[in-house]
Amino acid sequence: MMDHFTAHDGARIAYRDEGSGPPLLCLAGLTRSSTDFGYLAPHLPDIRLIRMDYRGRGASEWTGAASYTLPQEAQDAVALLDHLGLGAVPILGTSRGGLIGMLLAATVPNRVAGLCLNDVGPEIARPGLERIFDYVGRNPAARTHEQAAMGLARSMTGFENVPHERWLQEARHHFIETTEGLRITYDPALREAFLAAFEGEAPDLWPLFDALAGKPVALIRGANSDLLSPEATTEMRRRRPDMIFAEVPDRAHVPFLDEPESLAAIRAFLKAVA
Repeated sequence: MMDHFTAHDGARIAYRDEGSGPPLLCLAGLTRSSTDFGYLAPHLPDIRLIRMDYRGRGASEWTGAASYTLPQEAQDAVALLDHLGLGAVPILGTSRGGLIGMLLAATVPNRVAGLCLNDVGPEIARPGLERIFDYVGRNPAARTHEQAAMGLARSMTGFENVPHERWLQEARHHFIETTEGLRITYDPALREAFLAAFEGEAPDLWPLFDALAGKPVALIRGANSDLLSPEATTEMRRRRPDMIFAEVPDRAHVPFLDEPESLAAIRAFLKAVA
C-alpha cells in the first residue's frame, strides 16, 4: 500500500513502508519506482523496507523538469526519513538511487549508516548513458504488456536465462496499458532533466564515493553491465578493499536483486551495518 508525505516545497511524494525489523531505505533507478524492489522484498522478511517513488515517478506528484535532479531527490529522501522519525539508515540504491546514496553520504553523513550500490559507481560508462538517452521520456511502440515483454526480451542485451514471466512483470511495472497503447509511469519531462544533467564535462564523483569511508559498503554488478565498467569496479574495490562485492552472471544493467549473488551481498551488507 502506498503512503504519502509532503516535501518542503509542497510536493506530494509517495512511499511504501512495509515489514518490521531494522529499516532499509530503497532508492530506485532513474525512470523506476518502488516496484523495483518487489522481487527482493519476499527474501527479507525481517527487514523494514522503505521504498520511495521520486517526484515525477510512480505515484508521486509531477513537479517539472527543473526539480528532477539528484540534489532534490536526495533532499526528498531526507524529508522522508524525517517524516518517519528515522536517523541514520542503511541505503540500497539501484543505479540513480546509488548516486543519491553517495550524495547523501557526502552531504548528510549522519543519515547514512551504509550503502549498497546496485550496478552503479562514481564513473558512469558512456554506452550505458547512450542507451538511456534512447528511451528516457518516450512511450514504447508496443501496445500491450505482452508485446512489451517480448520486446524487452529482445532488446535487453546482456540478460540471459530470464523467464518470460519476469519480463512480463517488468512490463507491468514500467508501463500502463491504455486504449492508445502503453504509456510510461513517469513524467516525460524527465527526459529534459536527464539530458541537461549530462551536458558538458562529467563531474568527478569519486569524492562522493570516498565520503563513505568508515561506513559499510557493498557493490552488486551485473556481469554484462554497460553502465558500470570493470575498470571502475576495480578502482572502487582498490579504494575500499573491505567492500562487499558480488558480480551477477547473466545480468546487465540492472540485476533484479533476487539472484543468489545479489541476495548474498545484501544480507552480508545488512549484517555489516547491524
